[in-house]
Amino acid sequence: MTDHERTDRLLLAGLPEQPELIGVLYERHARSVFRFLSRRAGPAAAEDLLSDVFVAALQARGRVVAHDSGSALPWLYGIAANVLRHHFRDRAAGGTPAHDAGVDWDAVEARLDAQSQRGQLRLALSTLSPAERDLLLLVAWEELTPAEAARVVGISQVAARSRLHRARMRAARALQSAAGPFPDYPLVANQENLP
Repeated sequence: MTDHERTDRLLLAGLPEQPELIGVLYERHARSVFRFLSRRAGPAAAEDLLSDVFVAALQARGRVVAHDSGSALPWLYGIAANVLRHHFRDRAAGGTPAHDAGVDWDAVEARLDAQSQRGQLRLALSTLSPAERDLLLLVAWEELTPAEAARVVGISQVAARSRLHRARMRAARALQSAAGPFPDYPLVANQENLP
């Protein structure tokens, strides 16, 4: 079996002794990690931060534990979240204004494909705590399961499901109060990601 035929779980298991496997993980997941970074810090910063994520992953290879799903993405997103925290902290300390709440509003608009929804979505997301917003975006944008998203943010699966439910309900209430009822709004109606 070649390295490219190995599952993520096997790649992660072999990574401590075979650091060159990080290249296979990069080829497999760099695009997803870039989108994760870009949505939070903007495309220009994401280009620089992407390499930081994989350098940090290489340095952390001895501590890697595969998620139950077998995917390397929860581990890589967790590292990316730490890289972003350092990036925003360093920018704030240097007097550079931090990116707008860690959300790339252009990506929000593109994802919804509805320019008229921008203000309503911004309002709905702004009613969420940063922890709720991060979890909701991991599930909605990054297409992680709640269990995988829990791993990324470092909370239990039960806490993630509860936080995700609160975030969806709070966002739905904000959307309803801003523009009337949205019975089929995906933040609430899309329950297939729940375990």
